[in-house]
Amino acid sequence: MTGLTDSRHEAVPGRNGDSLIEEMANFATHHKASRWRGTFAEFLRDVFPAAAPQLVRTSHQYLYDMLGWYRTERPDTTAGTAAGNPKDLFTSELYGIDEALDRVVEYFKAASAGSDVGRRLLLLLGPPSGGKSSAVILMKRGLEEYSHTDAGALYALQGSPLHESPLNLVPASLRGKFRETYGVEISGELSPYSRARLDEEFRGDFMQFPVERIFLSEAARVGVGTYAPHDPTTADIADLVGSVDLSKVAEIGDEGDPRAWSWSGAVYAASRGMLEMIEILKVKREFLYLLLTLTQEKNVKVSRFPLIHLDETIVAHTNLAEFNRFLQEKENEALLDRMVIVKVPYTLSYLDEARIYQKLVSNAPAFRAVHLDPHVLPLAAVFSILTRLTKPEKEGLDLSRKLRVYAGEDVEGVSASEVERLRAESPDEGLSGVSPRFVINAISNAITRSDRHSLTSMEMLLALKDAIQSDARMDAAQKKAWVDFLVTARKDFYNRWVKEDVHRALFASFEDEAQQLLEKYLDEVEASLDQREVKDPITGEARPADERFLRKVEEKIKISESGKQSFRQEVVRKAMVAFKAGDKFTLDSHTRLHEAIEQYLFEERRDVLRLVTSAARPDDEVRQKISAVQERLVMEYGYDEHSAREALSYVTTLLSQE
Repeated sequence: MTGLTDSRHEAVPGRNGDSLIEEMANFATHHKASRWRGTFAEFLRDVFPAAAPQLVRTSHQYLYDMLGWYRTERPDTTAGTAAGNPKDLFTSELYGIDEALDRVVEYFKAASAGSDVGRRLLLLLGPPSGGKSSAVILMKRGLEEYSHTDAGALYALQGSPLHESPLNLVPASLRGKFRETYGVEISGELSPYSRARLDEEFRGDFMQFPVERIFLSEAARVGVGTYAPHDPTTADIADLVGSVDLSKVAEIGDEGDPRAWSWSGAVYAASRGMLEMIEILKVKREFLYLLLTLTQEKNVKVSRFPLIHLDETIVAHTNLAEFNRFLQEKENEALLDRMVIVKVPYTLSYLDEARIYQKLVSNAPAFRAVHLDPHVLPLAAVFSILTRLTKPEKEGLDLSRKLRVYAGEDVEGVSASEVERLRAESPDEGLSGVSPRFVINAISNAITRSDRHSLTSMEMLLALKDAIQSDARMDAAQKKAWVDFLVTARKDFYNRWVKEDVHRALFASFEDEAQQLLEKYLDEVEASLDQREVKDPITGEARPADERFLRKVEEKIKISESGKQSFRQEVVRKAMVAFKAGDKFTLDSHTRLHEAIEQYLFEERRDVLRLVTSAARPDDEVRQKISAVQERLVMEYGYDEHSAREALSYVTTLLSQE
């Protein structure tokens, strides 16, 4: 039997491997078949007429079309689906910054439409580890993938270091006729390099100039470029626009010959696609003027040559400290007017923050053999969001309640319509506070220091506390504030979460019992609102609605006497909506009532729970119950043996303090 099991186990990877090899072979065959080479005459005859509008797109249009393609026709999605959004490229990797991503998409939409926005540089501004670099990387990878599709096909003059459009060959005197014939406008100009080749190699016969299909690639420096300043004081603008290549001068004999120029600059690599400028505000001002002129005028000027036409999208990013320093210099105001600035803050939803941590954890080898209890990442996320929030002006709304509002949870006294007002109150929320990298580093340190392949929420909090206290960048006041946020996260969130887990694990019939209690509450509420009597299920006698029971449930979530009527009406309204839709009204139908029912049951069973979890010398019956609770925590609630024991021990301590 063991041998049979092993052989089956080995067969599955084999089949999967065969499938992968076949898929890779098909991919390579398709890419090989999609390559095209020919003369400009053949290009005009065989390629251009069928896709003229597609082949004259600007870089902004190309990038915006890529975003639309990713949404609807990417190979791993359902072709042609209408659902989705052009920001889908980002939302698969970036969480909780939808507003910033919407603005990025709006920039490309406006620029692709030919508006003046396309003549401005896009600058992503935000705190470290906020997603700026990730957003740009996703765009670069999307462009590379899109260029291999039929919709994203690009053609260039063969051998051109600028990968320039073949249409640049068309003389100015013929472009009017070209527009009448094909209905498209040509805006580019031949580069000095290609013009020299045209004259020398083809004696001006541009119809014989070779053309090829190109595929964008950052690694191959085709249509995707990246520039990162090292030491601003020694940075050379040649890194962007190139310089004389002395080895070629010796071969050609003329420094002014375009073929003796080194066309290795980042702006040439990015031609027809996108240039990423990392920490752009660290560069010299002459770099900025060159980039902004390129964005606005679509050309650059270097010594020895006339203006060089370049069409590329420049996306830059920087942190807040650099931006604030840049603002202090008045001469930079003119430069700022030529930028579209999009703030990319940290997320303010702890649910999205936990998703970020989950992504980072799943990609880290150190975490793969380590079990995290179910609240480690959400609790770390709660702490992170608390450091990013500002104290609300609304009376009775503290940071914990504001955090829950931002996560979409129901909070008494705060309607959904007030969320936007709360955000408008504090426009800079999310631009400061703890970074995801800080949290993941602290958790990693806790894992490497432990002999166990398990991490509990309390161990995670201690790891964060240690990271805060040992951070030399923080002053004493900030350290105290952040440690206080750890205490708030534990008291206002973890205590409730872990008690609910233990309570549910202790009572196997919790869901059924809770649903019955929900239905009883609904019956009593309807009777109360209709001012009618309820038939007692045991005695059969009619009686008034049980107001005492209703208030005991509602008080668990702090529904006031004056607010009970509106809360009850809301519950009945949601129940009616579910009934009309043919659905059952369950605990999941109303978040706050769900919480109230759970807490009510917990209070009703508190004595039993205290007995089971705190018995110093448990007898066999109590021992079996403890074992059953631990087993259920492991099997159904995401704990392992170590974290389940820790949870039970922690809840015991909480109950002894109440």
